[in-house]
Amino acid sequence: MKEMGRFSAVGGRNREELAMPSQKLIEASLRGDIDCVAQVLTLNTVDVNYIGTLSLGVKCIETLLREDEADEVEIEFRDFVTDVTPLFAAAHSGHVEIARKLLSAGADVNQELFRGFATTAAAREGHFVLLDMLLKAGASQSACEDALLEACLWGQAKAAELLICSEMTGPNVAHHALVSASCRGFVDVVATLIKNGVDLNCLDRVLLRSFKPALHANVDCTPLVAAIVNRQVSVVKYLLEAGAKTDCYVRIGAWSWDIFSGEELRVGACLGEPYNEVWCAVEYYEASGQILKLLLQHQISSLESQQQGRNLLCHAILCQNLDAVRVLLNAGADIEFPIRTKKGHESRPLHLAARVGCVFILKQLILHGCQIDSRTETGDTALMLAAKSDQADCFLELIISGADLGLINNNGDSAMQLAKRSAFGSSLANILRQAIITRKRICSTNLEVFSLLHFVTGMGNVELLQIILQQSTEDINKHDALGMTPIAVAAKAGHTEAFRLLINYGADISVKSRDEQTVVSILLHHAHAIVISRFEEILLDAVLAHRLTGYSEFRALHFATQIGNLSAIVKLLAMGFPINSVSENGYTPLMLAAKEGHADACKILLQRGADCGSANFRGETALSLVKRCNKCKAAESVIFDYLARSHVLLGEELFKHTREGRGSPHVKVARMLKSGLLTWGKSSRRNVVCKEAVAGPSVSFLKNRREVNRCGGNTVTFRVLTETGREIHFEAGSTSSLELWIRGINLIIKEATSGA
Repeated sequence: MKEMGRFSAVGGRNREELAMPSQKLIEASLRGDIDCVAQVLTLNTVDVNYIGTLSLGVKCIETLLREDEADEVEIEFRDFVTDVTPLFAAAHSGHVEIARKLLSAGADVNQELFRGFATTAAAREGHFVLLDMLLKAGASQSACEDALLEACLWGQAKAAELLICSEMTGPNVAHHALVSASCRGFVDVVATLIKNGVDLNCLDRVLLRSFKPALHANVDCTPLVAAIVNRQVSVVKYLLEAGAKTDCYVRIGAWSWDIFSGEELRVGACLGEPYNEVWCAVEYYEASGQILKLLLQHQISSLESQQQGRNLLCHAILCQNLDAVRVLLNAGADIEFPIRTKKGHESRPLHLAARVGCVFILKQLILHGCQIDSRTETGDTALMLAAKSDQADCFLELIISGADLGLINNNGDSAMQLAKRSAFGSSLANILRQAIITRKRICSTNLEVFSLLHFVTGMGNVELLQIILQQSTEDINKHDALGMTPIAVAAKAGHTEAFRLLINYGADISVKSRDEQTVVSILLHHAHAIVISRFEEILLDAVLAHRLTGYSEFRALHFATQIGNLSAIVKLLAMGFPINSVSENGYTPLMLAAKEGHADACKILLQRGADCGSANFRGETALSLVKRCNKCKAAESVIFDYLARSHVLLGEELFKHTREGRGSPHVKVARMLKSGLLTWGKSSRRNVVCKEAVAGPSVSFLKNRREVNRCGGNTVTFRVLTETGREIHFEAGSTSSLELWIRGINLIIKEATSGA
């Protein structure tokens, strides 16, 4: 598109008249119309060096920064309205014959425009024949240098060769061209420049850019450094083969560290410590790893090069570049390299990885066999440092990988203690949960420092506890720092299901804590009776299933009778549990059953031989306890029936009245037989079949007695009615005895009658 042009210096002629043919010459030169060019050049009014403006399609480069890879270069054409001369237009479009005619007509080869010289346009577009013509036409040093820089920026190797061989370029420009070509990755241009004498170790300031780590700065650097930062593998390879030095120190890093304390500081690009090419290749790592590998192959000793007490591996960890770490380790980097400061601090690469929080690098170091429990000069392990640095992921990974939780540092702190004080202290239980569900064995060589089994038991998480016990029950009866076993921890915390699981896996309840407490004694002191009952039910189930270790500590029969579990009582008695054993409180199983009002339990115990007459240290018996119980009067009847029946079957001395009260009473040993026969002597008259026993004397008995007071107001006198119609009067020694005789006789009569 035409726009208004400018004239070169002309006298007083009409500017409009001179501009039209000159502008026409520019347009014809651009489109390659040689006939039009020849025709216009015949005009006297044309200016061969006229500077006009038109829309020029210019090739542009768009550079897209990529992470860990060479920049992606996109070339596109854009239209720009710009200043041009006929020669510049011909050079841009590559019309050699038109350029020759223009030069013959006096075109200025060294005329500089906004977009450079004609040589610049020819070099940029790769028109080598035309460029050669311009050089021979007397291109100046400025025109050649500008063209050389353009050729190197666009990867025009042949153009660069023409220009460098023209001997019209200065060394500084050649250096800049070489470093620029190295940035862009134009290896053919780099090779051309070096073969033609450009110093491959030259130093020049160029704009270095990187996406990660972030960099956008003008830096004095060598071609090799420029290629490394821009991840240009082919250029790096060529430069190393050509003999490029690898001892140039540049300040393009973003990390620094205190040589006294060892603290790392991210100071920003170009503010870190200066380092050589190999260190540069670590920080500006190329995705395939080829650049770093090439540098290590070129000079393997660089693997152990140090910067203020650190090596390449440390730098890769600090940059958190896993791939660089992997390359260095595979190349033989010292995984246990001692990182030392001037104040005597000492650590290992693993410690550094734990502090900076790169879990993937941590895994890689562990995979390559580093000592996971190595210590710093303060006795800290990597696990402790992860806790101190609030690195939860690293803390988890170290636990999974087998770091010892049973160690303490010089201050007496364990990893778990440090973790509880860390930023992730509130999620510590969840971290351990994640470690456990991996089913990797979690290590603690000192249970008094930390025991995972005790810890999870205290949490009450049955799922995790089962995973641990499935792996090993080695620590199931061992003490923790508080001197407690896992089962004692569960009992104290009230975690019934954890308690059940530990019992099922063989926890011994007889093992005492350091303060001489057993599991049973802990349960007895529990604040809630309901909770105690739940634990005892678990113990009872374990006893019945023959799974309880140390069961003598638990009085299973007492508990079964207390809750009235009849099937359990029968099984326990069959297993040989003593029926009359006494608990710590002086209770027998029968007393407890009576106290709780369990009639059927009382009946079973009495049938199996329980002693109904036993008394505890408070003088309580089963009968006295059941009488105070308001829960079930049936239990009282069971015990009273048993006592009455036993009493009359055993027999007792009674006063026997004769002649219906007219005779003197005399002492007889009376007793009942199971057949319903009451006997107090050997003769048949002293053996009667009873029909009923009734309290108090008959009317005739009272009438016949001269001394009524002898029978104590009739309070202890009872009579037995026989099958033959006789009434026999007896006098008991006490009211309780009277009750037993009447109840016992009637009970046996009923049993004999029913055939029970």
